[in-house]
Amino acid sequence: MVAITLPDGSVRQLDGPVTGTALAENISKSLAKKAIAMRVDGVVADLFDPIDRDARVEILTRDSGPDALDIIRHDTAHLLAQAVQELFPGTQVTIGPNIENGFYYDFAREEPFSTDDLARIEKRMAEIVDEDRPTRKEVWERARAIEHFLSIGEKYKAEIIRDLPGTEEIKIYYHGNWHDLCRGPHLPSTKHIGKAFKLTKVAGAYWRGDQNNAMLQRIYGTAWASEADLKDYLHRLEEAEKRDHRRIGKEMDLFHFQEEAVGQVFWHPKGWTLYRTLESYMRRKIAANGYKEVKTPQLMDRKFWEKSGHWENYRENMFVAEVDEGGEEKRTMSLKPMNCPGHVQIFNQGLRSYRELPLRIMEFGSCHRYEPSGAMHGLMRVRGFVQDDAHIFCMESQIGSEAKAFIALLFSCYQELGFAEPLVRLSTRPDKRIGSDEIWDKAEAALAAAAESIGVRAVLNPGDGAFYGPKLDFVVKDAIGREWQTGTLQCDFNLPNRLGAEYVGEDGGRHVPVMLHRVILGSLERFTGVLIEHYAGKFPLWLAPEQAVVATIVSDADPYAREVEALMKAKGLRVDADLRNEKINYKVREHSLAKVPVIAVVGAREAAERKLSLRRLGSEKQEVVDLDAALSALAAEATPPDLK
Repeated sequence: MVAITLPDGSVRQLDGPVTGTALAENISKSLAKKAIAMRVDGVVADLFDPIDRDARVEILTRDSGPDALDIIRHDTAHLLAQAVQELFPGTQVTIGPNIENGFYYDFAREEPFSTDDLARIEKRMAEIVDEDRPTRKEVWERARAIEHFLSIGEKYKAEIIRDLPGTEEIKIYYHGNWHDLCRGPHLPSTKHIGKAFKLTKVAGAYWRGDQNNAMLQRIYGTAWASEADLKDYLHRLEEAEKRDHRRIGKEMDLFHFQEEAVGQVFWHPKGWTLYRTLESYMRRKIAANGYKEVKTPQLMDRKFWEKSGHWENYRENMFVAEVDEGGEEKRTMSLKPMNCPGHVQIFNQGLRSYRELPLRIMEFGSCHRYEPSGAMHGLMRVRGFVQDDAHIFCMESQIGSEAKAFIALLFSCYQELGFAEPLVRLSTRPDKRIGSDEIWDKAEAALAAAAESIGVRAVLNPGDGAFYGPKLDFVVKDAIGREWQTGTLQCDFNLPNRLGAEYVGEDGGRHVPVMLHRVILGSLERFTGVLIEHYAGKFPLWLAPEQAVVATIVSDADPYAREVEALMKAKGLRVDADLRNEKINYKVREHSLAKVPVIAVVGAREAAERKLSLRRLGSEKQEVVDLDAALSALAAEATPPDLK
């Protein structure tokens, strides 16, 4: 007998061993029909696996969350491989893992796949689902598995099996007669996959990511638990494409990139206006909360980075320069990837007293980090960027109050920038780190307690802390539900000690301060990209790089248009006059494509009556308003939220 404890706490005594299939039938026939896998003592397993001991077991269905979705996507990757090999004999399969929102499979085939091929493959995948091919698992010895896959022309599979670490036993999953090396688990049959899947694109990929190896063809796809979920995802994809900051940036003439400066932004006048508006807003918010702004060097000696620990732990991401100063040896310098060590140097100038703590210093610090060329993605991933970076030097007893004040400031900024309350994650110690476990215990506990003290529930994110300390990461959701990790608060007991930071305590002794690293926006470049996509370029008036255009209908209205432009500028509005000899519909369409929030249309009648016909972005209606009233209303709307 085996005692099976179910999620509701009830226990079933069954003759063992018992499979998940039998257990589901024992619980209810309806559950047996929906069952796709099981979780045994926390480990997800195949439904047909035997349970030969007392265990806690949960039967999983399509609605069982991330674990179920992972299995569905894994099976859909196998389904894709089956369809491809049936439609294109001779194609070799390599690897097909799950990824965020879907899966991919890499194939070795000389002739490239076309868009038309994707439609054929999808159709065949649906047919295989209808065929309800059963799944079974076999365990082979490594030598047998290698010999088998070589015998059927699958050299890539044989290489994978040869290089697998550890066990000599290899899991082979069959779906009907088609089979693949796989860790599992899998669905009971292809019918359980359903048809909530879509192939999305074809791309090239090198075998094992090495450019010296063969070029493969990668087919990407997405799969979901229901047709409704798939439809929602495809809609989000469509919306994301419309909101792509690179496309909108071009339409609005905000910025560009070019090969001569990989990963660095060429800001155009309108884009720089947007950037500086955001920067000015943050400068005011931070100054109002007791921070002193500083500026530190971008290029510093290697010895400095060795002492801070960056050379050992972050060297691969740093830009290094050799400087010939006339001596026998060249001097090794590095562009700063972070601002924190420089801020410690400012703290170290003079002997500090506990009465000066907390000391809050901030910098719009220009940093450079080497990101792989394939990782570049518009403003979202660059090599040169500016952070709204600040560091709080405090006593251990002040961590809680400082963390609380920072989180309140961060929440305020996000709300005023148009985001709902962020998610909060507590990222704990990584494998590669400095400092003792005792210090890490203390730092992690301090951050967890600080978040809890103000009612913020932090989700644990194990192993994702910085190499010098744990952190609270803040994640905002944009208008279409995508998550962006932006702000962070890091508790560091290590770096101040390494760099010799000290203060005189109330007891007259020397003490090492705690250093709280914190950003709200993070990279201003990246956050600008997030804002562009969040608003789809349709910014609130205070953020818009060009807030209004005064567009004339007839040339007789030109003098009035220039007067309106001057009056708007006097009110602090960013405005231009469009006096071109073009039809008004053409002007309106052009400025609407450029995402100008307000178009003030003026003709002979508006000039005579000293009025404006105001047209808002996205609206077909025009509102005729007295000039003075329009000026006052627009000036109030264009005032940044922190100044209202």
